[in-house]
Amino acid sequence: MGPVSSREGRRWPAYGRGVLVALCVVAAASNDMSFGGRHLAAVITAALVCGTALLVPRLRRPVAPLLVTVATAWWGWPLLPLLAVALFDLAVDRRARVAVGCAVAALGGNLLSYRATSLWTAQAYASTLLLPVLAVLVGLWLGGRRRLVRALAADVEHLRVESQLREEAARIAERSRIAAEMHDVLAHRLSLIALHTGVLATKGDTLPAPVVERLGLLRTTSVEALTDLRDVLGVLRDPDAAPADAALTPVMREVGDLADEARAAGQHVELTTDGLPEQAPTTHRLAVHRVVQEALTNARKHADGAPVTVRIDYRPPATLVEVTNPAGTPRTDTVGSGYGLVGLRERVTTLGGHLHAGPAGAGAWRVAARIPHPLGIEQNGTPT
Repeated sequence: MGPVSSREGRRWPAYGRGVLVALCVVAAASNDMSFGGRHLAAVITAALVCGTALLVPRLRRPVAPLLVTVATAWWGWPLLPLLAVALFDLAVDRRARVAVGCAVAALGGNLLSYRATSLWTAQAYASTLLLPVLAVLVGLWLGGRRRLVRALAADVEHLRVESQLREEAARIAERSRIAAEMHDVLAHRLSLIALHTGVLATKGDTLPAPVVERLGLLRTTSVEALTDLRDVLGVLRDPDAAPADAALTPVMREVGDLADEARAAGQHVELTTDGLPEQAPTTHRLAVHRVVQEALTNARKHADGAPVTVRIDYRPPATLVEVTNPAGTPRTDTVGSGYGLVGLRERVTTLGGHLHAGPAGAGAWRVAARIPHPLGIEQNGTPT
């Protein structure tokens, strides 16, 4: 749709130009007839040649201005409209000096040329000077406007591409964060498995031989899995990221600690939780932590002093989180990337859910996410 509209937009000026040049040719013949028409064929021929040169893109520069200048210098008034078109084209192309030179040559040469249609009669002085000057001025204005529009369009396209790249970078960063978090979670749990199986293996004298053998196999497998996990996912960690203990914060501390930290910073937070965090998968709990964290941060930035209401429901069939706040006073001492919600949407979408962030009426703001539980989780929240 865009390219077709662009082509149509370029055709209409071309059609208008063709009609204008045709009218100038007809006017040249009519003007010559009004002066007696003794050289009608020559004037029409000159007008047709000049009009053709003005319409053929390859001849517009420098052939067309030269032909129109010479024809106007000799035949005078009948060819003056075509000279105005040529001067307009030169001015649009930022060739104002050339346009002025052609105008001076045509008007000066006409002093020594065909007298019947001379430009320098008492009745034609005003038009002789006004029409070329007006053509040059309008051409300069329109050419500047076109260049400005093209520059603005290029800037808009640049900003659009830059915005897309920033959004994609935010999505990639969020995916890397998810991978790093899952690396930490799985590494923590595999380490516990290896630790407990190692402890049980030390009690081998009190256990049956097959059990001891299974425990050894389980411990070896868990250690190998932990090594493979670190090799595969460990490279995704940002070298400037916080230590592993901080990465495990979303799982170990849950959302309550976020609310407590916000209250300690002076933010009014009301937290309501339905169900137990253990009823939702770990990935959901991480997502909830990130949604609440981003929403509280945005509330501090854009609605300082406004109370924030946080509602979480971990119960199947879906994990729900909603954060709302009324209008407040925006802060000017905070700077952010502006793409936090892009990363959140990528995280929630990856889990099969959807995120909504937008106005909630009366200046309020609402961030809500719904993440469906896997099919393998029963209504009581335990795996099947």
